[in-house]
Amino acid sequence: MDEIALTAGALYVIVLLRAGGTFAVGWLAGAGARRSRFAERISSAKFQRVERAIQRWGAPVVAVSFLTVGFQTAANLLAGSMRMPLVRYLPALFVGGAAWALIYATAGLGALRVLGRLFAEHPALGASAAAVLVLAVCGTIAYRRRRATRPSRSAADET
Repeated sequence: MDEIALTAGALYVIVLLRAGGTFAVGWLAGAGARRSRFAERISSAKFQRVERAIQRWGAPVVAVSFLTVGFQTAANLLAGSMRMPLVRYLPALFVGGAAWALIYATAGLGALRVLGRLFAEHPALGASAAAVLVLAVCGTIAYRRRRATRPSRSAADET
């Protein structure tokens, strides 16, 4: 079996489970909110209009969200919390997830092939790249630790 097809299939299963799970968490959170002290706020006419709009028109947003970075989780969570019907959500999930899996499988494997060939032909370049990566990670960790332990200035100190 072709490695791109195998990778795309594995990524497709992963995205279906991840995005579907996020939708389910959103659904449960929305159900809990409807029984909580927020129930009065989310039963307003304005909220109901927004909920109906998402239920009706949210499927294309969910499908396109898979082509973005960082928005897909929010879109799936919102679709669940706003109770988008499964008949609208599942086709968007299947189409968007397939696009995501194909893009990541082809681009990801292509990049790995190029890097593998480059490092195989130029081992010194591979060792240099690994050293730069280790130094960057260590520098980032040291910077974050130094920032976390630095005392914060209070308003009294500034005046």
